[in-house]
Amino acid sequence: MALHIAVQDDHDYLNEKQMQQVKDLLQFAADQLKVGNAELSLTFVDNPTIHKINLEYRGKDYPTDVISFALEEITEEEVPIIGEDVPRVLGDIIVSVPKAVSQAEEYGHSFEREIGFLIVHGFLHLLGYDHMEKADEQEMFALQEDILNKFGLTRS
Repeated sequence: MALHIAVQDDHDYLNEKQMQQVKDLLQFAADQLKVGNAELSLTFVDNPTIHKINLEYRGKDYPTDVISFALEEITEEEVPIIGEDVPRVLGDIIVSVPKAVSQAEEYGHSFEREIGFLIVHGFLHLLGYDHMEKADEQEMFALQEDILNKFGLTRS
């Protein structure tokens, strides 16, 4: 099954090749994790935009690199929608491209590797992975590295 990805890049930060690589990476990650029929949105923004989102939704007054909003988190009052043809709606991933550029320089790897890392990180959050506890962090980061390495986005 395919992962349906709605991408928004109003500033045209990514070129056509990079955009295709991002979509291929997300599909690869979905296949690796056996996600099946699902959809998500991916938005590329600037630092002021992600700063505003980070402050409004997380109470953090600074620009961050990636924020995810998972839509499968169901509260007690909600009922899940289940059906054969209904895709899982995973949620939204928002990435600050200027932050990715500076982090790629800081870590000494390619912009594509950094964008890939952030997108896979956000994707794993949509699937319920977290890094609040040490054991969860180790599991999530090992899975990120595994997906990125198998896809060919290594640190070198």
